[in-house]
Amino acid sequence: MELSNTFVILMGLGTVFFGLVCIIALCYLMSWVVQKITKPANVAPATTPVAAPAPTPAKSTITNRQEFIAAVSAVIAEELGTDVSAIKVLSVKEL
Repeated sequence: MELSNTFVILMGLGTVFFGLVCIIALCYLMSWVVQKITKPANVAPATTPVAAPAPTPAKSTITNRQEFIAAVSAVIAEELGTDVSAIKVLSVKEL
């Protein structure tokens, strides 16, 4: 008896589909078993949180501006694939 190519393909796809469904079912079963075995910890009653004051953003200062500009220039040159001498930084401002 000769099997047709279509039959072989359908049997292969069916086997894979059935195997994936079995894996999903086993994952759900294991999840259910683990939830039943582990007992939830005693949860303290919820308290209303007190609103903390909003932190004021600290103004960051660059201690050595020349080193910072050199590092930024080197990164930009590396990303663009050019030489550092081809990059001129006109200004730096904090975002």
